[in-house]
Amino acid sequence: MKGKATVVKNAGSHFMLSELPGWNPFPAVLKGKVRLSGSGSTNPVAVGDVVTYECSVEPSMTNPASIVEILARKNHLVRRSTNLSRQSHVIAANIDRAFLVVTLYFPEIKLPFLDRLLVTCEVYGIPATIVLNKVDIFRKEFPEELADFHRIYENAGYPVIETSALTGEGLDELRAAIGTPEDGRVCLFSGESGVGKSSLIKALDPSLDPKVGDISLAHLQGTHTTSLYEMYPLSCGGFMIDSPGIRGFGLVSLEKEEIALYFPEMLKASHDCRFSPCTHTHEPGCAVKKAVDEGTITLERYNSYLGMLEEDKKFR
Repeated sequence: MKGKATVVKNAGSHFMLSELPGWNPFPAVLKGKVRLSGSGSTNPVAVGDVVTYECSVEPSMTNPASIVEILARKNHLVRRSTNLSRQSHVIAANIDRAFLVVTLYFPEIKLPFLDRLLVTCEVYGIPATIVLNKVDIFRKEFPEELADFHRIYENAGYPVIETSALTGEGLDELRAAIGTPEDGRVCLFSGESGVGKSSLIKALDPSLDPKVGDISLAHLQGTHTTSLYEMYPLSCGGFMIDSPGIRGFGLVSLEKEEIALYFPEMLKASHDCRFSPCTHTHEPGCAVKKAVDEGTITLERYNSYLGMLEEDKKFR
């Protein structure tokens, strides 16, 4: 018995596969030492990977299928491993859109963290939408900060959807962005721990039951509630990959001259720089620095860029 299927759950050494667009998950394990050619990642198989499998009988928990080949990916999202700076971890593969869930506070947003996520999406050609959750709180308590957030990221060209898992606000807009059953999109939901991602997913599709965690009052940091990478079918259409809450996100290797290419607003302005390549830090006639001075590139995004240049030096 042989076939082709998509990885819908990664539990380390064990996986669940389904022959999308149908939903019929069955267990599988890696056969031998299947590895991606030239891969430096800590996980050779990621949720969203399309694989070929074989099994002598109908797959079951006692007789799982064997994954024999990982087919070429159209894209994947990678972060540098937390403790192994030269290795990377594949978050998910074959993604049609990434939804990056954030909050202004509770936990407090770290713009450089969000910007690293956005840069990585740009590197791998994954369209990104920012989902600003818990907006029912922020509109009342922090209207100026809310307006600033929109200014920063809509100026950079990213759509921002305001949502509230508590009130249901923005859920219809989010469903529309995910697409219809006919679209059959595979979307990634990712964000820092505590931003309400699991609650938002359950509000988006009540048939799903991802774990919901609490905020640590001592540090206003979210507790980890999702330990596995898993894909779910959505009643509104398509499929969603739920990733564990992320507290650290290291960039993959980029040359310092390349980093600005993945800030869309900087890339647009850089065509008018006097020198090429330009690091946009000290060169005369730099159109990016001029745009920052004039406010067409936000200082917040520019400071994130400078931080990435410094981070780049540490890992060389």
